[in-house]
Parts: sequence; structure tokens; C-alpha cells
Amino acid sequence: MIFYIRRFCAISLALTCFGHLSVSAQQAPEHKYKPDGYSIVTIETPKDVRFHATGLDTDKHGIVYVATRFGDVWRFENNEWTKFAEGLHEATGILIDDDGSVVVAHKPELTRLIDANEDGVADEYQYLSGGWDFHDNYHEFTFGPVKTGNGSYYGTLNLSHNDPNAFKMGAMGSSGGYRGFAFEVNAKGEFSPFAWGLRSPAGIGASPTGELFFTDNQGDWVPTSKLHLLKKGKFYGHPVSLIEVDGFTKESIQALSLDALEEMSETPVVWIPHGEVASSPGNPEWDTTAGSFGPFKNQIFIGDQTQSNIFRVLLDKVNGEYQGAVINFMNKFQSGNIRLDFDKKGQLWVGQTARGWGAKGGKPFGLQKVVWDGTNPFELLDIKLTKSGFSLSFTDELDASSVVKASLSAQQWGYKYSGNYGSPKIDLKSLDIASVTLQADGKTIDITLPLMAKQVIQIDFTGLRDKSGRSVSVDKVYYTLNQLISAQ
Repeated sequence: MIFYIRRFCAISLALTCFGHLSVSAQQAPEHKYKPDGYSIVTIETPKDVRFHATGLDTDKHGIVYVATRFGDVWRFENNEWTKFAEGLHEATGILIDDDGSVVVAHKPELTRLIDANEDGVADEYQYLSGGWDFHDNYHEFTFGPVKTGNGSYYGTLNLSHNDPNAFKMGAMGSSGGYRGFAFEVNAKGEFSPFAWGLRSPAGIGASPTGELFFTDNQGDWVPTSKLHLLKKGKFYGHPVSLIEVDGFTKESIQALSLDALEEMSETPVVWIPHGEVASSPGNPEWDTTAGSFGPFKNQIFIGDQTQSNIFRVLLDKVNGEYQGAVINFMNKFQSGNIRLDFDKKGQLWVGQTARGWGAKGGKPFGLQKVVWDGTNPFELLDIKLTKSGFSLSFTDELDASSVVKASLSAQQWGYKYSGNYGSPKIDLKSLDIASVTLQADGKTIDITLPLMAKQVIQIDFTGLRDKSGRSVSVDKVYYTLNQLISAQ
């Protein structure tokens, strides 16, 4: 059995561990805090245990496994907790592998945990991979792993903070060893760097089709939090990790202009407006429950640590490339939401921590789940770009008398890429909605408004009602308009 010495740092609440401003600096407006039919269930965690749930997965039997920042892995079955493993170094990710073993991402390595005698406790701790360097800096987190159909595991590596030996161009830095990289570990356990330019990539996820996505948190070189499609060999905006990429030196990186760095950088699938939707997002989780969780099947759900909420990502493929929108889903969770996972019953489990940097939810840690009782909510279901505006579909039929221009409003803005900590909204302006039309299905509206690429478009639909008079619980959606639909 392998044991690791755990070291912890005293981190003030004002410190931006995952790359976000203090809670007091942002107050997201709230409407209803949840859609009709959905409720939050709090799970009692082990007594007298600092249960900072930073890794979460469920197996095919519905058994829940939780890794904590204090180095333990717990197993929850039939409403009872068992400590499955201990002695890990600040685990921040967990995966139930195909063979039933448990793979944990912690700071120095990926470790495979095996319950050989099937008594609910790990007997073997096997080294899987650790091809990166860990310099004992509190901010050098390892996120993941996720696994795709090719048998490889993928994860992301945080940059350091306040490391005197690091190469820095802003608040965050790298002392080498692939900090700020995404990585791949193949089925043989062989490590290789996969992509670079990441800052605080606190969430990585694999879609049902095997595509990789990750979230990164607002901070230096990240204007606001974002979701990216993760591609091999690509650069994602934070320059310090380039020090380990062939062809770059410290001097050549520092000489690069802002325009050159921005041109090199991959464009996010969606920007996540800071404080309005999220400030420190975790892992993307796909609703593969085939309707057991309600009408949002195949959509992406992401928790936010600071805002203690969950939001949705609505993908839209335009000219063969992903872009899309973000919209809040539920607020008022008890702590900071950093890990999500759907179980076989269609319940959404939520791993939580507020350690070190605070969260809107008042609890320091915990575990909750979201359940659906079958009630059809009235919410925005999806949004798609059209040549003249957007098509918005809802989960229930609309009251036709509410489908008028006065029920909606819109505005747009951009973000400035730089080494500064975040960006304000640039060139914020209101947009005139020229027309609103209800489609024959009664659930979809088409809106016409001026379109400009490389903008975030906010659409408010406060005045819309369904046929029973209900208003939505969330009345704002934010669409990242990377590109317009090409002329045919």
C-alpha cells in the first residue's frame, strides 16, 4: 500500500485558488431558484469528517464514490458510508473504470484502487501514471481523469500560484513538468502531453461521443470563465506553459504581442459571464439519462463553486464548429459545487467544497443530489442561431399573447484578452429586437435582431408565459456568437 504525506496551506478567503474574485465582489441576480419539479436532497456525510467532496463518480450499480481534498475515498451504498481508501494527496478527481476499479487523480499521480476481496475497502493501491511534476505548491491541482473509447485517460494540470521558482506572466506560473497542460495516459499507462495554455482547468469531461471538453476559471489571460473543446496540440491562451513547447523560450514568449497570442489561442465554445452565471466552474456532465432527469437530455450541466449553483450549456454547431449558450439551472445549494455526476436512476449528484476561498452556500463542504418528480417545468429548452437572429424553444407551450417584442430584450458585449485578471464587458450595448414570431409547435419562437460575430448575446425573456400562466425560473440566456451562419 502506498501512503502520501498530506501538506496543506493556510489560504485566506480572499485568495483566488481556482481563479475567481471574492464572493462579496459579485452578486448574481436571482429569480426562482429552481425549475418546477426539481428538488435538492442533502446527503448526511460521515460524522466528524471534513468531507470536502472534490471527486465524484457512480458505478453501474448506483454506488457512489467520493474523493476528498483530505486524501480519502468514501463509498456510499444503501445509505451507509465506508471509507474505501486513504492517504492520497489532495484528490480532485475520481473515475470508476470499466473493470470496477477506482482511478483517483491527486497531485503527484493517477492511482488505481482495487478491492480484491470485494469487501468494500481497497486492498491495492497501484501507480497508474505520473508523468508530470508536482513542486509542492498548493495550487498545482490535478483534475480528471476521464476516459474515452480509445482506452486512454485524460486530465488537466493547474498552474502554480506564488511559486518563487516559476516562470510567470501574471498571477500564475509554471516551474516545469507540464503545468498548465492537458495530458493523455494510454491504456499501457504511458503519459504524454496533449494540449497547453490552460490556467485553472478545474473540470474536464468526455461527451457521449468521446469528445473532450474542459472548463477554465477567470483570471490572468482568461477574461471570464469558459468552456473549450479540447484538441490535441492546441494552445488555450495562458502563455507560461509555452516554455515547454518546442520552438519557444522565455524570451520569445515574453516578446509575443497580445495580438499574436490571441491569434494562437483556441476560441472557447462558450464564454461564461462572470458572477452572472458562474465564477469557478467544475466538470461538464452530460445528461445521458434518456429523460429520467426531465426534458434536458443530452445537455451539459456544470456546477459552480463560488456561486453554489448549477448551469446548463446548450451546444450549437455552426459551420461545423461548436458554439452555444449558457443558462442558469438551479441556485441555493449548501456549499460550493465542484463535481457533478448522473447515476443510473437519473439523479444528479453534487460534490461540494468551500475550503480556502468561500462559496455562496454557507456550509464548508457536503454532498447533495438533484431529483426530478416528473413535473414538466416551464423553462428555456434550447437556443439555435439563425441567419437573422435566434430560435428559442421552451419546455411547454407558450401563451401566444405573451409572445411580443415587449416580453424580450437583448444586449451584446465582448471580452478583452490580456494578462490582466479578468475583463470587464467591452462595448456593451442594447440590441433592438425587430420581430418575434411563434412557430406552429407553440413552444418555439424566432426572434430577429442584428448579429455581429465575436460577441456574447444576452437575451432576456422575462415577459413570456406558458399557457397556464407560469413564468420561467431563469429568464436570461447568454449565447457566445463566435461566427455567423455562412451564406449557402
